[in-house]
Amino acid sequence: MSPRQLDSLRRLLCDLQAHIRDTVLSARARQGLTLTRVAAVTAADTIYAIDRVSEEAILAWFERHWPRAISVCLVMEGLDERAAPVTFPRGMAPVKTLFTCIIDPIDGTRNLMYDKRSGWILAGIAPTRGAQPRLGDIFVAAMTELPTSKQERSDQISAVRGGPLHASAFDLRTRRSRRLTLHPSPAGDFTHGFASVAKFFPAGKTLLARWEEALWQQLKVAPRGHSPLIFDDQYISTGGQLYELIAGHDRFVADLRPLAFAALGLPSELVCHPYDLCTALLLEAAGGVIEQPNGRPLDAPLDTTYAVSWVGYANPSLARLARPSVIRLCRRFFPGTSMRPKAKRGK
Repeated sequence: MSPRQLDSLRRLLCDLQAHIRDTVLSARARQGLTLTRVAAVTAADTIYAIDRVSEEAILAWFERHWPRAISVCLVMEGLDERAAPVTFPRGMAPVKTLFTCIIDPIDGTRNLMYDKRSGWILAGIAPTRGAQPRLGDIFVAAMTELPTSKQERSDQISAVRGGPLHASAFDLRTRRSRRLTLHPSPAGDFTHGFASVAKFFPAGKTLLARWEEALWQQLKVAPRGHSPLIFDDQYISTGGQLYELIAGHDRFVADLRPLAFAALGLPSELVCHPYDLCTALLLEAAGGVIEQPNGRPLDAPLDTTYAVSWVGYANPSLARLARPSVIRLCRRFFPGTSMRPKAKRGK
């Protein structure tokens, strides 16, 4: 595709996400806490009423705005329950479509529905090529903020692989956007910075905390006998975690829950999935690093159930500093997992 065509796809994702944002925020203003009820439980996650609002908005938008000449197959939570895959034009076999568009309508639902912290709309596009694409095939991505009720700004970030990062701040009052400049932290170490290991739920928390403590001990981030000056921030949203790295707020984020669950013999439920990481290329476009815990590029099929472990660094220097310890400690704390566990279906 030409640079102009690629940028057109990027803009389409941005327009789609602006529509989802407006629809979700409007529904929240009308319905409030009724959006927190459980609507369904799938193999991927729990679906809340607020998720259903965004799903309906997506299908309606594709019907009205997606170019018929650009055939696409949608991968998204909630669509798994349908009798047939959703494609545009309707009825086309998924393997015959030009592209696959993977979407997380609301990443960080639990934060957003209780008005605690922003959620994020995530989307990426990969060529179908007659087979199931993978995370590394995504070449266009966008993410848009779903702010809390007291916020008046929604940030949006997008990029084409190999191109610059596009970032803007949308004023919800004036309906105008302004250019936003975002830079990951240039720090050469982790001391006095935010760095976190995802441990949102009770399962696996002790093992993950032990791994985290061992990491900072190996990296010698504090003099002997002193507590490391590392600040932890548990943002329950992969998109939010990526934004914190892109915006220069965090220096390191690791989500090793699938590895911990596999080591403990637990099902890989409520973990990171490919749709949560479909905007990984935005961190790379900003100058950061995102990879598997073994240091290899992210790799997973674009589906809604595969369990993904990942590590993100604000810059290559931090990656070079921490990567050997990350790999070594994963082998020690998560033996027998091969550092690539697969999701177990069902609840």
